[in-house]
Amino acid sequence: MSSLQTTLLILGASGDLSKRLLLPGLATLLEVKEDWDVQLVGAGTEDLSDDDWKRLVHDAFENAQASRNEEDEGAHDGTERLSARLRAVVEASSYRKSDVTSADDLEALLADCHHDPAVYFALPPAVTEKSCEVLAHIDLPAGTRFALEKPFGTDARSAEHLNDVLHGFLPEERIHRVDHFLGRSTVLNLLGLRFANRIIEPLLSSQHVERIDIVYDETLGLEGRARYYDKAGALVDMIQSHLLQVMAVVAMEAPASIDADDLRTQKELVLRAVRPWGGDVVAAGRRARYTAGSIGDRTLPSYVDEDGVDPSLGTETLAQLTLEVANWRWAGVPITLRSGKALGQQRREIVITFKDSPHVPDGLTGAERPDRLRIWIAPDELQLELNVNGPGDPYTIDHTQLEVQFNPGRLSAYGEVLAGVLEGDATLSVRGDSAVQGWKVVEPFLQAWRDGTTPLDDYAAGSVGPDGWDNLDD
Repeated sequence: MSSLQTTLLILGASGDLSKRLLLPGLATLLEVKEDWDVQLVGAGTEDLSDDDWKRLVHDAFENAQASRNEEDEGAHDGTERLSARLRAVVEASSYRKSDVTSADDLEALLADCHHDPAVYFALPPAVTEKSCEVLAHIDLPAGTRFALEKPFGTDARSAEHLNDVLHGFLPEERIHRVDHFLGRSTVLNLLGLRFANRIIEPLLSSQHVERIDIVYDETLGLEGRARYYDKAGALVDMIQSHLLQVMAVVAMEAPASIDADDLRTQKELVLRAVRPWGGDVVAAGRRARYTAGSIGDRTLPSYVDEDGVDPSLGTETLAQLTLEVANWRWAGVPITLRSGKALGQQRREIVITFKDSPHVPDGLTGAERPDRLRIWIAPDELQLELNVNGPGDPYTIDHTQLEVQFNPGRLSAYGEVLAGVLEGDATLSVRGDSAVQGWKVVEPFLQAWRDGTTPLDDYAAGSVGPDGWDNLDD
C-alpha cells in the first residue's frame, strides 16, 4: 500500500514552466519517494496527441535523471535510460486540451483524476485568477490542494481579492503560493545555521551587523521571455517575491518549530516591519536597463531591441532596493536587495557585513577588513571572512576565509516545492497575508518608477551595473 496517493493536475502543462521546471522536479521527487502513487494529468491550450504528451513528459524526466546522475552513461536510447519507476508514471499520465477558465473543461479534468488532486496553476496571474473564480463554483474533491505560481496577483489589491476568492472554498492550509526559492536547500539550511549555533545567532542584530546585501545577478538576458518579463521587470520578477522571502528567513526571530504556522508567522512579522531606507523611496530604490554588450562569447542587443519588448513600458532589467526592518533587532541596518539580468558575473549570495572591531590594540597592523558571513544561494556554500594573524610577521593582520559546503539535499528546488504540495505541507509556501505584504513593500517603489521620479539608468550587458551605483561588490 502506498504511503500517499494523489493526482498532480497541471494547468498550463504544455508551457515552458512545466517542461523546464515542474516535470523535472517531479522526476527527482518520485525517485526519492518510491512508495508514493502519483498520477500525472496535464492540461493546456496546445493540441497534443497522447504520444506527444508522453514524449514531452519522458524527455523532461530523462533530462532530470541525467542531471542528477551524470555518471550514468545509460543505454543507447532514452527509454532504456529512464528508470522503470518513471516510465510507469509516464505511461499512466494523460493530457487534455482545455480552456482552464471553462467550468465544463475543468470538471472534465477533475473527472480524469483518480485521487484527490493537487492542482498546479502554471499559468499567467490573470488566467489563474479567472480559473480560480470558476473553480469556486465547482464541487471539488475533499482533499483538493491548489498551488499558485508567483506573482500572486498583480498588486496588493488583486492579491487580497484572490485570497478572498480562494478562502471562499479552500482553507489556507490547502493553498500553496509557490516560491521555489524557499525550496532551495540553501534557504532551508539557513534555519540550521542561525538557530542551531549559539556562536552565530547572537551576532545577527544591529549591535554587530553593519549591512546585509542579498544579490541575485544573472548573466542571462531576456532568453525569449518578453511576453511575461516585459510587463513584470526585475523588481516584480525577483525582489517582490523571491528576495523578500529570503530576507524574511535571514531576519526573522527563531520560530518555536519549523511547522508551517510557526515559520510563516515569523516571516510575516519581518515583512510587516519593512520600510524604505530613510523613508525615501526615490533614494532607496534604483532601476536600470541593459544596453548592447558582450558576456563571454555571447553578444546581446539592447533590451529595447529584444524580440517582443515594448520600449515605451520602461521595463527595468536591474532593480536595487535598500530597506530597513524597523524592529528591535534590525533597526538602523540597511538591507539591500538586488537582482538583474545580462550582468558580467553570476552572483547569487547573501552577504552579512559586520561592524569594525571597536578597538584594535596598538602594535597590530595590516589590511584590516570587515568580517563577513557570505552564504551562496547557488552553489550551496558558506564562507566566514575573518581578520587573523597571518603567516610571516605575527604582528600583521591578514584576512582569511573559513569555508563549508551545505548539504545540497536530494531534491531540486521544484522537487521540494512539489513534495510540500502533494503531501499537503505548507511550510515552504507563502501565506496569504505575506503575499499581500510583499506587494505593499514594493508598491511605493513601483509608483515612483511609474511617475518617473526615479530615473531609469543604463548599463552595458556584461558590465557590473550602471556607473555611479554601489554595485555591492567588495
